[in-house]
Amino acid sequence: MHRSQSDLSGVDLNLLVALDALLEELSVSAAARRLHLTESAMSRTLGRIRRTVDDPVLVRAGHSMVPTPRALAMRAEVHDLVLRAQAVFAPAQPSDPTTLTRTFTILSSDLLITAIGVDLLDRLGTEAPGVRLRFLPEPDLRSDPLRDGTADLEIGEIDSTAPEILTEAVGEERAIAVVRAGHPLTTGPVTLARLAAARHVTASRRGRLSGPMDEMLAAHGLRREVAAAVPTHAAALVLVANSDLVSIAPIRLGRAQLDALGLVPLDLDLRLPPLLLSQAWHPRHDADGQHRWLRGRVRDCLRQALAGGSAAAGPDVVTRPVAG
Repeated sequence: MHRSQSDLSGVDLNLLVALDALLEELSVSAAARRLHLTESAMSRTLGRIRRTVDDPVLVRAGHSMVPTPRALAMRAEVHDLVLRAQAVFAPAQPSDPTTLTRTFTILSSDLLITAIGVDLLDRLGTEAPGVRLRFLPEPDLRSDPLRDGTADLEIGEIDSTAPEILTEAVGEERAIAVVRAGHPLTTGPVTLARLAAARHVTASRRGRLSGPMDEMLAAHGLRREVAAAVPTHAAALVLVANSDLVSIAPIRLGRAQLDALGLVPLDLDLRLPPLLLSQAWHPRHDADGQHRWLRGRVRDCLRQALAGGSAAAGPDVVTRPVAG
């Protein structure tokens, strides 16, 4: 009985591997050694193959075995199928970045983009000139671009609510208070009370008017006045540079903007929780060689920014005695 081509439910596809070995070796014992089977097990497998294809496949000719016309006709196709199956299940090989032509979409804050963007683009321009990056703002809690596939990677403080999202911690950053040069807080003793009495601006894409600094001040019985919340760090720092407002910024990743705007960090030993910087992606990209390559470059750039932007190498810090 001939089996319908569409009926594979009863076929053991492992028989393809055995058939490939038999047609190459033209010997049951040699095929058995090749597949690390006993000769009797290979003989039983040959019997199953014969019943499946309804053909003897190999027949005795003196002291050797010869393939039937049907076996000769399908030998090349069987071998090709085995090679393609092996390729499907083989571990993903690293991609050659010089041949990539792809656009990656990355979610990130504006401050983080400016901190690593030049380094990342320089690396990509050298290693993978065909790769382009599309940076988008960090999402709000009502959307999840990593899950729906509209973004490939998110970097920064990850707060995705999708349980399957994969994250990799890259490093920690310290937040400090910053003011303009000549701000009243840059003269005289800097105290927590004076800091709380100043007017503040927060950077929050969700418009939050409070955060870890408020919790820290509350522990000392103090409360600050927040004049405004703006969606980006860039907007907050520009406001600080042109007013007596105070804001919070990461001292290493924000170094370039602090320098460019002439802002002064105030080291008050605020003991704010460290900022955990991570990258996150959906499991669909986990084994993708091209995506792995991108994650490696982003990881390198983040670590370089954190290592090369140490507080000692950053802008001068105005250090004053801390008082409650």
